[in-house]
Amino acid sequence: MAARVSPDRVAAMIRARCRAGLDGRELRIAVIEDLRRVLAFDQYVWVLTDPLTWVGVDPLADVPGVRDLARTIRLKYATAVNRWTTLSDVAGLGERAAESPLWREVQRPLGVVDVASVVFRDAYGCWGFLDLWLPEPLDPAYLRLLHSVEPELTGALRAARAATLRILPAGPLIPTGPATLVLADTLAVQGSTAGMADRLQRLLPGAPGMSPVPAAALNAAAQLLAVEDGVDAHPAEARTHLGEGRWVVVRAARLDPPDPSAPAGRISVAIEPVTPAERLDLCVRAFGCTPREAAIVRLVARGLDTASIAGELHLAAYTVQDHLKAIFTKAQVASRRDLVPLLAG
Repeated sequence: MAARVSPDRVAAMIRARCRAGLDGRELRIAVIEDLRRVLAFDQYVWVLTDPLTWVGVDPLADVPGVRDLARTIRLKYATAVNRWTTLSDVAGLGERAAESPLWREVQRPLGVVDVASVVFRDAYGCWGFLDLWLPEPLDPAYLRLLHSVEPELTGALRAARAATLRILPAGPLIPTGPATLVLADTLAVQGSTAGMADRLQRLLPGAPGMSPVPAAALNAAAQLLAVEDGVDAHPAEARTHLGEGRWVVVRAARLDPPDPSAPAGRISVAIEPVTPAERLDLCVRAFGCTPREAAIVRLVARGLDTASIAGELHLAAYTVQDHLKAIFTKAQVASRRDLVPLLAG
């Protein structure tokens, strides 16, 4: 491990990373290395989330002691203690460790004593969460460090998502329809349709010759189980970038058993192209549009001109123009001719 440096120095390093325009994975890798300079942790999990549903996609993790990934993800979603959907910003497990099934069943056997958890959330949605698995109790000074850099990291993660949305696909998603994965309640894979392996490989490339890890599907299915157990109420679905400007949505749902009186059926997870409305919502959130700007963006996407937008929203035309200038700046485009393709993908 590199020589320890002061928390203030590490905070400055992380803030510099946030201003460097890194993509979401590059930023997380760099920040993890910065945190290792001051904080001892053997394992970590940093997951990006759909800003609306808060369901995980695109995980970055180093948990070499974990042998059953599906079980670990299922327990993470089933754990209410410091769950990212209820956490205000940062926290350690501390005396509440015994309340966490994930800690009792997975982390404690691996020698994990405490977990530092951070949620990256702003006015536009939730952009990810980070868990640092610690072999010793969390020092409050390091909790303060994480708290101090959380706003900048949240903004950088959102900006990275916005940059991805500015990449326009060169062609349609092939195959164009949904691909489906079938899971048991344990999240063990039961089968899949054609096209699923390719999409999983694009979402989280595996080692050469190895099957892709169905992380996005496992997260959506684990959220479905959490909803059924009353742990959380967010929809069991998440939008994510497949690569080359293509966006897909991962949705989990129950397969009805053949006999209505039988126990609940298996879980179906579909990966299919996002709808125009789903992509537009992502753009509005990632670009950081105000509610008024979001309303104007939706009307621009419908093809309305400035006068029509002004009439629809009971605004003066010059006010709409001022809002459009702000929208163009946030989307980094010069005109609505450039904006509309981003909204439609």
